[in-house]
Amino acid sequence: MILIVNKKLLSGRFKGISLWPFVILESKQLKENSFFLNHEKIHLRQQLELLLIFFYVWYAIEFFIRYLSCKDGMLAYRNISFEKEAYRREYNLKYLKERPFWAFLKYL
Repeated sequence: MILIVNKKLLSGRFKGISLWPFVILESKQLKENSFFLNHEKIHLRQQLELLLIFFYVWYAIEFFIRYLSCKDGMLAYRNISFEKEAYRREYNLKYLKERPFWAFLKYL
């Protein structure tokens, strides 16, 4: 994981984004937030499991489908299976050691 601090690359709605192998952060303080970093590490694992390109394609398609059903971009984002897993497991710092392969599927 390579951490980059650059507020200009983010839209203002998000504090960070994972683009394997990089995690782009809004501020230096986020480097010290172990729960936030764990959330982003979960995304990095998801990306590797789907060989990167399939993760991004799946993410975009799932966002689009969820947006069509709720007409709310933030709600659609929060209901993407990858995000559900990361938000629900970010406080468990041991999660990645015990996480089953393709665990995001149970959040579909």
